[in-house]
Amino acid sequence: MKTLKFLFILVLAISCKSHATNKKQDTIVKNTAPNIVYILADDMGYGDLSSLNSESGIQTPHMDKILKEGVHFTDAHTNSSVCTPTRYGIITGRYAWRSSLKKGVLNGYKPALIEESRPTVASYLKSNGYTTACIGKWHIGLDMQPKEGDKSIKAKDGLSNVDFSKRIKDPSYLGFDYSYIIPASLDIPPYLYIENGKAVELPTEYTTEKRKGRGLSWRPGEKAPSFVFDQVLDNFTKKSVSFIDDQKKTDSPFFLYFALTAPHTPWLPVGDAVGKSKAGDYGDYVTMVDDAVGAVVTALEKSGQLENTLIIVTSDNGSNWTERDKEKFTHRANYIYKGQKADIYEGGHRVPYIAKWPGVIPAGLESNQLMCTTDLFATLSGILNQPKVEKGADDSYNMWPAYTSNVKSPIREAVVHHSMYGMFSIRKGKWKYTPELGSGGFTKPKNVEAKPNKAEGTLYDIINDPEEKNNLYKENPKVVAELSSLLEKYQKQGYSNK
Repeated sequence: MKTLKFLFILVLAISCKSHATNKKQDTIVKNTAPNIVYILADDMGYGDLSSLNSESGIQTPHMDKILKEGVHFTDAHTNSSVCTPTRYGIITGRYAWRSSLKKGVLNGYKPALIEESRPTVASYLKSNGYTTACIGKWHIGLDMQPKEGDKSIKAKDGLSNVDFSKRIKDPSYLGFDYSYIIPASLDIPPYLYIENGKAVELPTEYTTEKRKGRGLSWRPGEKAPSFVFDQVLDNFTKKSVSFIDDQKKTDSPFFLYFALTAPHTPWLPVGDAVGKSKAGDYGDYVTMVDDAVGAVVTALEKSGQLENTLIIVTSDNGSNWTERDKEKFTHRANYIYKGQKADIYEGGHRVPYIAKWPGVIPAGLESNQLMCTTDLFATLSGILNQPKVEKGADDSYNMWPAYTSNVKSPIREAVVHHSMYGMFSIRKGKWKYTPELGSGGFTKPKNVEAKPNKAEGTLYDIINDPEEKNNLYKENPKVVAELSSLLEKYQKQGYSNK
């Protein structure tokens, strides 16, 4: 703890000097650990940030400011190219394909994917004195109770057998002290808010697709009467701001997992955001994501907690930005990267990843370290200078050194990628190997049958060929064999970092 305490003394000294000069509110330094705010956008691509894409059709000043004042990871990846498995990986530090979910995502009625006995970032931080909160989109399964006389909650014709008046097994069983969530994505029923395991309002109505057009519809299903789709993002932002404000009255540090519903479909920009971008409804919705980030930063600043807070902003997978969208707009949501959300291609899982902690993370730092969203768990253990759990966090690496300095040597041995439909890929150093052909996701063709005497998979020098144009599979059989063996090893042994 000596190194960590020294950092906090340094932060306090710097902040006190600054505040004396600028007559700002005193910073609240809680014990010997920082507050942690983890903001997870939904389907936001690497190229959506104006600071990462000079030709972006969207302006993101709040996220740009975090990048300017903190660290930016250029080679960050989600552990899946769709949301449920990525969220599982963030919370547990474990690849989701090790769980019962081998492909796809959960619907809104599916039971909890994470076992109650499994350590999570929330339970770990709670055991280290943190107050923990989950606000936003959950989508990792909830244990709901059926109505009397039937153990099944399966939805039929859009209506379920759930008794929403009964307690729902919510994120509290995983270590969250407070939760205010919706069950799944904003286009997946049931549509209701759940606060600390209780329905805020029962879903007594049935909604159909209200709008038509690209990105503007949602699935029919059960809905609470006062649930308004285009107000959800703002409601979650207000709840997060309120939670942050309440924490200034306590002595313990806090962890806020703020999982946004945007810019996932339905694209529902409102107010000043309408028409603000050059990327249609999607781009306008991304500006609302940026505004939500700004609101959180402002809340931390006003409450005097900003100087002692680590803020991380990333996305759960690449953007759902199709070839048709590219024809209509010059904006490239996934930047130069091939494919989109759901794909095994880089566009499916390479995401923006920025972090800020004043006085601890150097301003303007850029890290080229290969990293994965499963790394949050072990990274938190590095920040706290506490041992990682003995059982759990099987695929999590401590990336904290790369947050604070220009580490050259690779911290991670490799990252395993996983697509919507269960296709695997593995990245080690400059090489990315995929044992199959096709996208494995939304981009056509999803699967391609290998031809005789042709490459059976792909091998890209991703450092020199980030757009995945030149398949070097046939020219490098030793690399293919090495990565194939490593992928198989990770799959069989049940972990990739111990």
